[in-house]
Amino acid sequence: MDPADDLLPEGLEDRLPQSAAAATRIENAALAAMDAHGYDRVRPPLVEFEKSMAKRMDGLLTRNMFRFVDPRSLRMLALRSDMTVQVGRIAATGLAAVPRPLRLCYAGLVARMTGDMLDPRRENLQLGAELIGSDGANAAAEIVELAIATLEAAGARGISVDFTLPDLVDTLAAQEFPLDAGQVAAVRRELDAKDAGALVAAGGEAYLPLLYASGPVEDALAKLATIDAGGVLASRIDALRQIAARVDGRARLTLDPTERHGFEYQSWFGFTLYADGVRGALGRGGTYTIGGTEEPATGFSLYPERLIDIVSSDEPGRPALFLPITHDRDTARRLRAEGWRTVGALTESDDPAKLGCTHRLVGDAVEAI
Repeated sequence: MDPADDLLPEGLEDRLPQSAAAATRIENAALAAMDAHGYDRVRPPLVEFEKSMAKRMDGLLTRNMFRFVDPRSLRMLALRSDMTVQVGRIAATGLAAVPRPLRLCYAGLVARMTGDMLDPRRENLQLGAELIGSDGANAAAEIVELAIATLEAAGARGISVDFTLPDLVDTLAAQEFPLDAGQVAAVRRELDAKDAGALVAAGGEAYLPLLYASGPVEDALAKLATIDAGGVLASRIDALRQIAARVDGRARLTLDPTERHGFEYQSWFGFTLYADGVRGALGRGGTYTIGGTEEPATGFSLYPERLIDIVSSDEPGRPALFLPITHDRDTARRLRAEGWRTVGALTESDDPAKLGCTHRLVGDAVEAI
């Protein structure tokens, strides 16, 4: 057989036992943390109608989703690239009559057609939580706190949270710092690029102070508060201070009020999550509106693959009990019920050490190897 026949497509990989064990542990720990905060798990399907997913969230790029025709309905199906939209559909349909706020969490694999230069991976584990029915400061503070707790449970250390205000330009352009419709996109672009000269050339001179209102959250909020916007920013600043106070001491907090990368569908508040030793962002979250019902919501999504890659090499092996070929079956069942992981011999010559066992069953007794 040609070895090339067994190559995986670009951006996909196998997780071997040690790495798979780390991934499973992280997923279970994250779900347990979210459950402890009152978030109920939902499990949407891997495939849905493309139209259903596309209408639930602005900014979802269906062109980056694997799509194919359903032979039964002859409608276009899509392999999910984001579970957030599926949770929105569940909240709007099967759980529409459940009292709000509704707290839901999820975990599962998502896929996209292409990766990018910084992350070529095309299949990812996505973990997250959604608080449906509220997008105020209290909801945002709860979600940020839960995201930090979930990362801590997953084993992340040195967590950082970078706040942003995704709709800030739109808000200011409509009131205190007017812009023509054609200028808004250009001003956003130059703020993202942090290019002061190009910002002025685009007609956004009034927005220059926003370029410098970033950094550690208290310093950045103080700078933001000096911008004369007729009180438009006051409620945002108060809300950010409330969120920061909720998680004070749990993570490093920064603010970049004009950051929009990855926040295509968030409304007034967004945040990005980082951890020491992990390249790039581990996740994002914020406030948004569920398409179709226009219901407010707040949530976050984590993509812990890079964290898994880092911790998998240190994933501890699990004790395993070797069962001789003539072992007592009742004893083995009892030991498994007590939590032992057993490996049964298939021949008399099986070597427990080569099979990765740490103990052996001798009669009714467990002995270390």
